[in-house]
Amino acid sequence: MTTIGLIAGNGQFPLLFAQNARRLGYLVSAVAHKEETDPDLEQVVDHIHWVKLGQFGRLIKALKGDGVTKAVMIGGVKKTHLFSKIQPDIRGLALLRRVVERKDDVLLRAIAEELKNEGIEIIESTFGLTGVLAEEGVLTARKPKAAEKADIAYGWDIVQEIGRMDIGQCVVVKDKVIVAVEAVEGTDLTIERGGRLAKAGASVIKRSKPQQDLRFDLPTVGPQTVKVMKDVGATALALEAGKCVMLEKSAMLRAANKAGITVVGVSP
Repeated sequence: MTTIGLIAGNGQFPLLFAQNARRLGYLVSAVAHKEETDPDLEQVVDHIHWVKLGQFGRLIKALKGDGVTKAVMIGGVKKTHLFSKIQPDIRGLALLRRVVERKDDVLLRAIAEELKNEGIEIIESTFGLTGVLAEEGVLTARKPKAAEKADIAYGWDIVQEIGRMDIGQCVVVKDKVIVAVEAVEGTDLTIERGGRLAKAGASVIKRSKPQQDLRFDLPTVGPQTVKVMKDVGATALALEAGKCVMLEKSAMLRAANKAGITVVGVSP
């Protein structure tokens, strides 16, 4: 059996990928990050190696030791941990010194190139998965209202610009006013902040960066996104069709319908 590598960050996406890969007949060798990766990942992979953020040498050794030649990078890393939790080994320090810009895309591509030099190819994070990307059109029972459509249209190009600058992938809009922009805190906290400021009726727009590399860092939403929106009274979620991952899509859309939240896939 072929072994596929999984470099896992936080969230549920790594678990979903591992479960599906094993259903397809692959063995899964995971490198998980302490204080980031869900410990439940251990139950759905064949091999797991726990490393600290920045221990790149140990990561390479673990994957090569399990005979991995192809791997995916899935799940985020809390950017705030880059200030407090990172403990690079010698290989990790060498990589960081070579990367002048600490932008997500630059760093991830540098990691992928280093792994390629070690005989490990990073492939698209949606490998083997079907039906997980947002489809174009209204995905819930309720269609967006005129005001929500206007807010989505207003925020659509703006979120592309913050993505182009590698700041984030999400904005929160109310009455054509940008009330929150995603940065290091991540999508959930952005929605929480924007929802508190907007009071109720805000729209959330999430899309990929113009320079998006499909091998990593795809925009991702799930039931937790809907829960956060419901808690702060946000009412519309716009996703880029074909480039935004929807975790537990059926459960997410059921929760959105129950909460009266409209979810729409928008074509770029």
